[in-house]
Amino acid sequence: MPQVNTLVLSRKMMFQKQKKQGTGKRNRFLITVNVVGSAGPLRFVVKEDDPVAGVIESALKAYARGGRVPVLGSDVKNFMLYCANGTSEALSPQEAIGSRGARNFVLCKKQLQPQMTEGRSELMRRKASGWKAWLSKSFSFSR
Repeated sequence: MPQVNTLVLSRKMMFQKQKKQGTGKRNRFLITVNVVGSAGPLRFVVKEDDPVAGVIESALKAYARGGRVPVLGSDVKNFMLYCANGTSEALSPQEAIGSRGARNFVLCKKQLQPQMTEGRSELMRRKASGWKAWLSKSFSFSR
């Protein structure tokens, strides 16, 4: 009788090992994404080798589906994902989400650099015609 029991156990262990190794199966895990300016975190399951860009897209969809504010938009290129453990480097969009071993992340909107446009330069010209310019003209006796 003990041999039969051992045989059954070894078959179960082999089946579990095959199931664990599974062809094409990827490890999944729960991540937490804190969105800067939002009240609470997002939690969802990702695959270990999902790209960061895909995770950002999923986070933005979950954020919008939840009707959260502020409204962020849906363009993945406007966002950066950081590990919440305090590293100052943003994750690369092509990097696998599981490559750092982190489970907690922070999603930030990229700061857009202001561009010099005609409207801004015109505003600057108008500012120059303010009280300082008037005062300079008032004390100018040469003309």
